[in-house]
Amino acid sequence: MKSPFKFYLFAVILIIIDQAIKLWMHFEVIPNHFGEIDLIPGFLKLHYITNKGMAFGMELGGDYGKLILTAFRLVAMGVIVYILAKLARKGSPDGLLWSLGAILAGAIGNVVDSIFYGVFLNNAPFDAPSPWFHGQVIDMFYAYGLDGYWPDWVPFLGGTYNNTPIFNFADACIFVGVVTILIFQKSFIDQPLENSKNEFQTAIESDYDNEEN
Repeated sequence: MKSPFKFYLFAVILIIIDQAIKLWMHFEVIPNHFGEIDLIPGFLKLHYITNKGMAFGMELGGDYGKLILTAFRLVAMGVIVYILAKLARKGSPDGLLWSLGAILAGAIGNVVDSIFYGVFLNNAPFDAPSPWFHGQVIDMFYAYGLDGYWPDWVPFLGGTYNNTPIFNFADACIFVGVVTILIFQKSFIDQPLENSKNEFQTAIESDYDNEEN
């Protein structure tokens, strides 16, 4: 049996990093093109924008879109917390648990923006019914080196222009966590559970002791 504590702590550390970056952007960087900072020349830069909705700059419209999105995120967070604890106690592979911790951190990081930033950073849209739960998410990472036309051979997208979405650290945590699970899902499934392995070892040792006696 594993304790889920270290995976929750990992999530907390990622949340602190996410919020530190966002607050630094808010207080120290000029929004939009005027305050851009090159991180990797020709590929990646900081570009401060805000968005009302989902990950990577997408939005959920309507008067109640923001509340629905925040409610969904809160439910998702609770589910992930429960699943992570359950899988940890079953002895699931660490890689799976670290990935879930990253996804949890990303979900919480953007929920913090939605719930509190409208009040404490005064960034809720002017037509928001309340600053609470209507804060805008701060985005900043722009991989502009990926902008351009898709090759013609790419299904559905061939020949169209790709305008890379601007994202934040929380989005990246979710993306990396999900992609890691998708790539390594077979090894996560095939890897024996720690509890099962311990039970097997106990059985072998018991049989060995019986033979000696």
